[in-house]
Amino acid sequence: MVTPFPGGIGISGLRVYDWPTVDGVCGGSPHVHLTCAECYYVIGGRGSVQTLTHRGFAETPLREGTVAWFTPGTIHRLVNDEELRILVVMQNSGLPEAGDAVFTFPAEVLADASRYAEHAGAGDEESVRRRRDLALEGFLDLKHRVADGDHAALDDFYRSAVRLKQGVLDDWEKRWRSGALASAERTGEHLDLLRGGDIGHLAEADIHVMRAEGPQRFGMCGRLDVHDPAEGKSPHD
Repeated sequence: MVTPFPGGIGISGLRVYDWPTVDGVCGGSPHVHLTCAECYYVIGGRGSVQTLTHRGFAETPLREGTVAWFTPGTIHRLVNDEELRILVVMQNSGLPEAGDAVFTFPAEVLADASRYAEHAGAGDEESVRRRRDLALEGFLDLKHRVADGDHAALDDFYRSAVRLKQGVLDDWEKRWRSGALASAERTGEHLDLLRGGDIGHLAEADIHVMRAEGPQRFGMCGRLDVHDPAEGKSPHD
């Protein structure tokens, strides 16, 4: 679960998978976000993030203290060299959990919504490994085609990804309006109050705490921290 965080973003702890792949490295499932920027703050271990855009393929080293972030449309794959642990910060909290992620499955899977849904689901470790390997198959094909100068392959992937998500865009907008947009608008309201000398919202100040239960859930790139169900509760409640 991604913890709600000030400013309409989401935050989660991630331990990147150490499962080996066909190209000899360990890591997670390559995928893309259509509306959300994503930021990694590395808190331990070593690894890298491989990215694919119209600028080409890149591999960015990740070490403790590294901060790396990328914008929507950046296809990305986390690689775990040694116990890579990351604090992940996501734009538009709630949208990634509502489906703003598309795996880089082969084109024939992306073209069939039912086949895509069948392969995108996660259950036990075996199914998550199969999902990761299928996404890697499509990612490596895209990587090779872009390296050969076929940038149209990326646009084809983007179009397929958008077609898959057409039915949920209205829901995403509702989540954005009630989350990130509402948070920004509250700041404007507070500024208006302060101009008038109104300190009412300051009297509502409090601290909210989330208690991590441990990395128990399978995510796209690794095991995600799961938090206490009483999320965001104040210790005074």
